[in-house]
Amino acid sequence: MPGEAVAPEYDLLRGNPKYERANKETGANLALKFIPRGPEHINKYVEREILNHIKLRHPHIIALREVFLTQTHLVLAMEHAVGGDLFKYVSSRRGLPEDEARWFFQQLMIAVDYCHRMGVSSRDIKLENALLDGSPRSLIKLADFGFSKDANDQSAPTSRVGTPAYLAPEVISNRMGQVYDGKKADVWSCGVLLYVMLLDRYPFRRPGDNAYGPNQKLNLMLQRILVADYAFPENKALSPGARDLISRILVPDPEQRLSLQHILAHPWFLEGLHPAALQFNDRLVEESRANQPSADVLTEARLIVQEAAKMSAAVAAQPGEQGVPERQAALSGEICDSLNSSLRGSLQEDGEDGEVVQQQAEERGSSVVTPLSMPPPPPG
Repeated sequence: MPGEAVAPEYDLLRGNPKYERANKETGANLALKFIPRGPEHINKYVEREILNHIKLRHPHIIALREVFLTQTHLVLAMEHAVGGDLFKYVSSRRGLPEDEARWFFQQLMIAVDYCHRMGVSSRDIKLENALLDGSPRSLIKLADFGFSKDANDQSAPTSRVGTPAYLAPEVISNRMGQVYDGKKADVWSCGVLLYVMLLDRYPFRRPGDNAYGPNQKLNLMLQRILVADYAFPENKALSPGARDLISRILVPDPEQRLSLQHILAHPWFLEGLHPAALQFNDRLVEESRANQPSADVLTEARLIVQEAAKMSAAVAAQPGEQGVPERQAALSGEICDSLNSSLRGSLQEDGEDGEVVQQQAEERGSSVVTPLSMPPPPPG
């Protein structure tokens, strides 16, 4: 971190030219995401995260500054959002007033619109991945493109990935090799996020679910998602406009679901929005397309990931899992989720036999993987 003494834990970063350059160029604190080297941790999702994130330049998206290797980790140096994440913000307030929720939702949708116009679907939009810049009227910064797909440069989405509470029905019911629209799945996730901001609860959970074990709770929730089995609580006031918008987003059939462009034109969304905001992305998309990373930059990024996938001598010499040092974890806290609930874990499909696993991240980046069975699709 600029201006601070380097503690012993930072020896692995001291003198690294890319780290020093990123520090010098930004003149600000960086958030560092540490991924242990080796084939267990470095996979196709890591490469996509870097290649897709590096092409996105937008004020409502966390900037990826640099990617480099240490002896034990692949490191992503990113813009640091000092305001924490939207999950903690909403939870601490037990839900948000409509005007404030709309303010955040407007920013989120503008960020997602930019991503989609650049060809990138996130596939993991959630409160934890919406970071706040810490300004008096906080601005959103969308983060974490670990499950993203570029429709222009990569294959169409087929894997069941994302965070369970935010998964779209077509992602849950998807079969090996079938294609779904990642952008429409993102729209569903945005609808869930809006519901949680306004009502301080997940739409497809029930209080009685706590009587069941983690896997049973998860399966109950996934079954409800498949048929959009949710309700608006009677004890929470919600305007007709907000109800209408959510109801038209949380539609199981992606073809009948409200499109992003229709969300941007919805009366509830437009309330209080400056007219120029709807053209905000036009110039940014044009500039981004004209200034994409060069072929050399992309090749270098791929080579870094390939090298990171190899088991380095330093890693091989250290017994046990390569966790993130405590002080480094503090740096990356805005980016690396510390998820303690099974409903805030991530799903990742096993490419060999189609089995789905739930990956629940523990403190400081370690993870536990538990198999579970997916519910069958609804009849018809």
